[in-house]
Amino acid sequence: MNYVDGFIVPVPKNKLKAYVKIAKLAGKVWMSHGALAYVECVADDVKKGKWTSFPRSVKLKRNETVIFSYIVYKSRKQRDTIMGKVMKDKRLANMMDPKKMPFNAKRMIWGGFKNVVEM
Repeated sequence: MNYVDGFIVPVPKNKLKAYVKIAKLAGKVWMSHGALAYVECVADDVKKGKWTSFPRSVKLKRNETVIFSYIVYKSRKQRDTIMGKVMKDKRLANMMDPKKMPFNAKRMIWGGFKNVVEM
C-alpha cells in the first residue's frame, strides 16, 4: 500500500494566486523526485463546525480559505528519500523562506499516513 503526506493550510484569499503558483512549482519538484501524485485543493464546501472542522483546525480568519493537499508515495521509505531530495532542491530555495510564503506556516497542519484501505 502507498504512503501519503497530508497538509491543511490557511491561505489569505488575496494571496491564493501566489499560493497556486508556488504549489505548481512544488508539485513539479516532488514529482521529479519520484512522488506518485501531488494534489492541492481549495475549500469549496467546508463549513465551520461547532467543535471540529477544517476551518477550526487552522484557526481560519475571515479573509482566508483552507487548502487541503496531499502527496502520494510508494512507501514510507520512498517518502523519506524523496523528502530529503526535495528539501535540498534549489528550485524551492525562495519558497522555504517564511517571510516569502503566501500563508502563515505556523498554522499549517501536516503529517504522514499509512494507507489502511486502498481501492
